[in-house]
Amino acid sequence: MWFPVHSFRILSNCWSFGGRRILASSHTCRHYKKEVLPSPEGPVPPVSVTEIRQYLRAQDIPFHDGYSCLHTPSIFVVEKQEVRHSYSLFIDKTTGHFVCTATLIEGNWQDFQASVELKHNGVTLSELLKTDGQKDQASEDAQHIWERALPLWELLDEQETQEVKALFGISNVSHTILKRFGVRYLRTAQALVFPWFSPQGTSLKGLKLLGAERQGKTVRYVENTLPRPGSYYNLFGLPLISRRDAEVVLTGQELDVLALHQATGLPTLALPRGISCLPPTLLPYLEQFKRITLWLGEDLRAWEAAKLFARKLNPKRCSVVQPSDQQLRPLEAFTHGLNLTKILRAALPAGHKSIISFRELREEVFGELANAEQVAGVKWARFPEMNRLLKGHRKGELTVFTGPTGSGKTTFISEYALDLCMQGVNTLWGSFEINNVRLAKVMLTQFAMERLEEQLEDYDEWADRFEDLPLYFMTFHGHQNIKTVIDAMRHAVYMYDISHVVIDNLQFMMGQEQLTMDRLAVQDFTVGTFRKFATENSCHVTLVIHPRKEDEERELQTSSIFGSAKASQEADNVLILQDRKLATGPGKRYMQVSKNRFDGDVGIFPLEFNKISLTFSTPVKGKAKLKKVKDDSSEPPKKALAGSGGASKKQRAQPTSTETSPDRSVKP
Repeated sequence: MWFPVHSFRILSNCWSFGGRRILASSHTCRHYKKEVLPSPEGPVPPVSVTEIRQYLRAQDIPFHDGYSCLHTPSIFVVEKQEVRHSYSLFIDKTTGHFVCTATLIEGNWQDFQASVELKHNGVTLSELLKTDGQKDQASEDAQHIWERALPLWELLDEQETQEVKALFGISNVSHTILKRFGVRYLRTAQALVFPWFSPQGTSLKGLKLLGAERQGKTVRYVENTLPRPGSYYNLFGLPLISRRDAEVVLTGQELDVLALHQATGLPTLALPRGISCLPPTLLPYLEQFKRITLWLGEDLRAWEAAKLFARKLNPKRCSVVQPSDQQLRPLEAFTHGLNLTKILRAALPAGHKSIISFRELREEVFGELANAEQVAGVKWARFPEMNRLLKGHRKGELTVFTGPTGSGKTTFISEYALDLCMQGVNTLWGSFEINNVRLAKVMLTQFAMERLEEQLEDYDEWADRFEDLPLYFMTFHGHQNIKTVIDAMRHAVYMYDISHVVIDNLQFMMGQEQLTMDRLAVQDFTVGTFRKFATENSCHVTLVIHPRKEDEERELQTSSIFGSAKASQEADNVLILQDRKLATGPGKRYMQVSKNRFDGDVGIFPLEFNKISLTFSTPVKGKAKLKKVKDDSSEPPKKALAGSGGASKKQRAQPTSTETSPDRSVKP
C-alpha cells in the first residue's frame, strides 16, 4: 500500500526529506500564494466550445475535434512542420485553456485571442516567443539534486543496488528498464529520483523523490516533488511516447510504470498526483491515444478515481481495471508473477448505457460487499465518534449542518473539512459570510494546533505545509446567484477534481433578486440544485443552514432547519450542533447525527472547544461514551433551572437511550 506523506520543508538553503537534509543551492526558496478560484463575473469570463468554434472560423483558423480538445495549427511554431504534425495547439473544450505541445506555450482563452490579434497586427513570432531567460528556483534546485543522484543501474556496489531495489519492491525490474526511464538514487536521502523532462526530453523541469521506510513487515513510502505538488505536472514516461502510439496505460505511481512496461511493452504513463487529481493541462498530451486503460490501484478509491478521470478523457476510449482480490496494483501483480497483459485485456469499458442489467453491476456489488470499510468512505482522524455513526465521508452525498447562532458552526465545519483535506480529500470552500482571509487564518490555526500570533517565527513553516493541502476557496462574498455558484463548482470539479464542497451558508443563495418570490420555493430549488450537483459529479456537498427561530430552552431537531422539509428530505446526513447554555457558566456542546441514510445509525457525542487552537474534540474521559438518541419526534430532555443541583446536571448530560456497539478501530 502507498502512504504518500508531504514532508518537504524549506530550511534556508537545504531540503529536509524524511529527517535528512539535502543541500539544494545557495538560494532561499520563498512561498507561493495559494490559488483561489476566479469568480466567473471577474476579469476572466467563461467560454463555451461553441464560442471557441465561432472564433476560430471567423479567424480562418482550421481545426478539428478531439476527445477533450480542439486541435489547431500552432501560431507559435516558427518553422513549417509536416501536415500531420502541424496541429500541435490544443484548446480545452471545457475551459478554453490552450497548450502548444511544440513550443510548450500555454495560457487561457483570452491569451490565445490576444496572440492571434498580435499576429494579425504584424508582430513576429520571435517576439511572441520572447522570455526573460531566467530559470525558476525549483528547476535550479531540481538540477542540483539530479546531478548529485546516481543512476540506479550504475551504483558502485552491486549489493547496494539489490538492497535498494528490494526495498522498493522492484527486484525483478531490469537495469534496461531503469536506464530507459532514467531512474536515479540519492544516497543522502535514501530515495529514488524520478525526472520530469519536457515532452521533447530536452530539459529537466522537476523531480519526484520517493523514500521508503520499513515498519515491521510493511513499507511506508514518502514522496515529495520539485516544484511543489500544485505545480508538478509530470506525466512520467511521456518523452518515451512515439507519435505513432495509439494505446497507453495510465497508472498512479512511477514504480507501476516500470513494472507494466517491462511486462507488456506497452506505452505507460504515471499521473503526477496519483489518484488525487488529473489536471486538465495534461489532457492535450493524451489526445493522440485511441485507447486508454486506467490501472490506478487495488482499492475502491482508485476505482472511483479511474471512473472520474475517464469522464475527462472521454469514456468511449477508456477502459478501467477493476480492483479485486486478484487485481492488485501493477507492481504487486508483477512481483507475484501474474499475467499483466491478460489483466489489461480484461479491463471494463468506461462508457455507460442508459439501461444496464445486474450482470453488469454484479462485480461492483461484490466489490462493495467485500470492501465494506472502503465503501464507508474516508475516516475522520479528529472525530472518531463521527466514524462510529456516519462510518465515513462518501462522495456523491449531501450533508446538511445546522446549529444555533453563535454556537461555532463555521469553526466546527472548518475543522471537519480540514480533517478530511489533510487525508487527501480535494476540498472547495464557499464562505459567503466570512471572508477567505479570516477563514484561512482559522483553518491554519486549527492545522497548527497552536496560536500562531505568539509563534510568528513558525509561520512560514506551517504556511508551507498548509499550502500543500488540496484546498481551494471560492472568491464570492455575500448574496450570490445559485447558477453562478454552481458554475464555479463545476469548474473546480473539472480543474482540480474536487470531491468535497462546503457551502456556508444556504441563506446567501437567496439574494435580493428573490424578494418578490416565495422564499421557501427558492430554498427548495436551491437545495435540489445542490443535491443534483452532488449526484452528477460524484462530489460530497456540505451545506450549512441556519435553524428557525425557536425557544432557546429547547434542543434543535431536524424539523428546526429553516425552510420546508425539502432540505432534510434531500440530505443523506443531517448534523446538528447542540449548544446547551448554562446560566452558571459556559455551556456544553454536543454533535447530533439525526439522519444517516448510509446505514441508519444516529446518535450524539460531546464536543469540547479549545480556544487556543480553535478546535473541537471529544473529552478523553473514560465516562464519555457515545449514546444513541430517539427519533426526532420524541420530546427532548428538559433543561434544569439555574442553580440546580448535581442530579439535574447528570440528567442533562445523559440522553435516555442505550449504548451503541463497541468502538471499532479507526485508522488515523
